[in-house]
Amino acid sequence: MRKISLLLQLFVCFVAGNLSAQRVYNMSDFGLKPDSKKNASPYVQKALKKIKKECANGEAAVLKFKPGQYQFHEEGSAVREYYISNHDQDNPKKVGIAIEDMKNLTIDGQGADLIFHGRMLPISMLRSENCAIQNLHVDFANPHIAQVKVVKNSPEHGITFEPAPWVKYRITNDSIFEAYGDGWTLRHSWGIAFEEKTKRVVYNTSDIGTPTKGAVKVGDNLIHAPNWKDSRLVPGTAIAMRGWGRPTPGIFLSHNKDTRLENVQIHYAEGMGLLAQLCENITLEKFCVCLRGDNDPRYFTTQADATHFSGCKGKITSCNGLYEGMMDDAINVHGTYLKVVKRVDDRTLVGRYMHGQAWGFEWGNVGDDVQFVKSNTMELVGKQNKITAIRPYDKDQIAGAREFIIIFADPVDAEISEAQGFGIENLTWTPEVYFANNVIRNNRARGTLFSTPKRTVVEHNLFDHTSGTAILLCGDCNGWYETGACRDVVIRKNHFVNALTSLFQFTNAVISIYPEIPNLKDQQKYFHGGNGKGIVIEDNVFETFDAPILYAKSVDGLVFRRNTIKTNNDYKPFHFNKNRFWLERVTNVTITE
Repeated sequence: MRKISLLLQLFVCFVAGNLSAQRVYNMSDFGLKPDSKKNASPYVQKALKKIKKECANGEAAVLKFKPGQYQFHEEGSAVREYYISNHDQDNPKKVGIAIEDMKNLTIDGQGADLIFHGRMLPISMLRSENCAIQNLHVDFANPHIAQVKVVKNSPEHGITFEPAPWVKYRITNDSIFEAYGDGWTLRHSWGIAFEEKTKRVVYNTSDIGTPTKGAVKVGDNLIHAPNWKDSRLVPGTAIAMRGWGRPTPGIFLSHNKDTRLENVQIHYAEGMGLLAQLCENITLEKFCVCLRGDNDPRYFTTQADATHFSGCKGKITSCNGLYEGMMDDAINVHGTYLKVVKRVDDRTLVGRYMHGQAWGFEWGNVGDDVQFVKSNTMELVGKQNKITAIRPYDKDQIAGAREFIIIFADPVDAEISEAQGFGIENLTWTPEVYFANNVIRNNRARGTLFSTPKRTVVEHNLFDHTSGTAILLCGDCNGWYETGACRDVVIRKNHFVNALTSLFQFTNAVISIYPEIPNLKDQQKYFHGGNGKGIVIEDNVFETFDAPILYAKSVDGLVFRRNTIKTNNDYKPFHFNKNRFWLERVTNVTITE
């Protein structure tokens, strides 16, 4: 007993010592109280500056908010030039909470509600290690998506609609419905339709046009659009009217190591909910892109993906999250191919970022392993190689660069040049992924996308009315230029409910293995799988009203076993794919229901 008592005392002293070593900062001590009308932006900047100065040696620190609401405005915010993957590359960005070059910092909202105004990037974290964000909500007072409700729909005379109470709008001189806010205006050209009661995307609608030319006010908060005709939009339907832009995510992570986001809820962002690039080891626990409960009058959350990981490494863990109402996927994990635009010599190539929303940020480092792919057939060419030198080619600095000149350790295969389409893939910056116990529901496009050669496990998730494909394994060196092949994937013990209620890109079945291969007939190798592993789909439950369950293209190693398929009559079948299983160039395959 005496030994146990001594050990207990030592443990208490150890815990107390660690707690005392942690510096605690309260936003209220900086003059920022909850539920006030003060602009929080300059107060938070002041607090972070003090913490950075006093904890310069990496001492653990916590910045706490008291529960309540805080208003963040562009004035007094951090102004930064950020090039963010899969977003509009316009600068500068106005950042509410800019965490940079920190170690062992925790931002603890204690349930705080952070409300942003204008066109801000709510939270950024760069070049930081072992930092966490927890227990807070991110939202905008006036979202750039305009929600309206169909009040009347006449096939001959058009649609009459009612904007939601928070939408600021006007009818312009050229008779167009236009929303506006602090420093922005937007004419919405398209949208997504949601069922009034279920908040699901309306069956067989996908992206709809929202033409408001000729709009007139016909009552208190009622607008008639004579040229907007769509018989599918019954009275009561909610429309999330959208623009094309995605300037900033809700949270931006770049060049961090060992980051944890816990109990964070993103209710709106004009881009992704979370965008992480060039980070190592990210853990999401109860990270949600979601509505504010069942009684939330909104039907939408983010303008694009809920979470998106570009060129990361280590392990991405995402568990116990809720992803709903977003205008794209719950998670997308990929790297980026550089297109070979010049062969300088046998060891030197110039590679270029090709997509308009993916450029301006670092692509690789000395020592990184790479491989080469032929765009037309998506086949590997030559052997893996290693970078010995890399620098921007069209700029003096990395920020804003589109092209890089890269020197490799070994001679590059003679076939690889600018004469044909070839891509360079960075294998070092590819992560392992664990995605489990999440709920994905009532969103546009797809459920999840994975494009990484490292082990990927997707288990115990509920995919509920994801509109398009629930799980997509892709790879594309022709359009999006998002790498790459999946070598080791396990999809097990998930529950799929009525996917494929609408058609979107790459949505050939509930699970769609769909690399973009322009010339499949001349392909000799396989894109996904290989190395004696491949893709295993087992012990899942599929509830579906239509035929297609699995589509696969260019796979070496595919197993579908012990899955349960339940057919219902919730919707009328309409999918162009009438096959349960549709396989194109698949080998080493086992399918048993």
